[in-house]
Amino acid sequence: MSELNTPSRVIFLTGASRGIGAELARGLLGDGHRLIATARDPASLTWLKEEAVRLEATERLLTCALDVSDLGSVTEAARLAQERFGVVEVIINNAGVAESAPLHKTSDELWSHTMQVNLTGPFWVTRALLPALRGRAYGRVIFIASIAGLTGSAYTSAYCASKHGVVGMTRSLALELASSGVTANAICPGFVDTDMAMSAVEKISTSTGRDAQEARAALEAFSPQRRLIQPSEVLHLTRFLIHDASRGVNGQALTIDGGQVQH
Repeated sequence: MSELNTPSRVIFLTGASRGIGAELARGLLGDGHRLIATARDPASLTWLKEEAVRLEATERLLTCALDVSDLGSVTEAARLAQERFGVVEVIINNAGVAESAPLHKTSDELWSHTMQVNLTGPFWVTRALLPALRGRAYGRVIFIASIAGLTGSAYTSAYCASKHGVVGMTRSLALELASSGVTANAICPGFVDTDMAMSAVEKISTSTGRDAQEARAALEAFSPQRRLIQPSEVLHLTRFLIHDASRGVNGQALTIDGGQVQH
């Protein structure tokens, strides 16, 4: 169980197969919650089913296919979740993509795909699950955004624009829900030690000729702490937001970046 000793909740998680999503799935299932873990390819969640067997938690886990860029897929996943566990109490919008290009080389396809996955997808997921949650004494909507939603970054105009949109949606939703027991917040990490960050390391290495260690150091240098954020740090903040004690935290963009962005 989590050290916060949170009551068991029904949690819907997108992008659960790897990176931050995998850390959230493993940790939240281990905390005793009922979890709907989604990914574009359900086979990528086989490891989580095995973890549920180890934890004797198979009855608390539902894995299903979800492509957040497809409205029909979102609708079906929401239906399956509510059919299995009833009202989803915690919505965690984690699925995302991060592609980079100078603005003048950003294709319509790159722009549209980024917006569809990072912004429209979370909108669709939240819209599908929110009606059953409204008016209840407890509820949480959590967006895994990025410090790119709070500041600019060269060569990532599509990504930054999509994450700024997520932060704006969070703040608007928080005000809509403020008179209820439901809150909406965004977690904004810096570079996290995941496959996505390693792809950035490879791009740095390829474009600059530096070896992998030097390229990683260049990525770490963005943080005043000179390190990458660990996925477990995002899990711990998510645990806090799920807890009843966080009910006064609403409409916030909470950074985990070692002090890189101060706002």
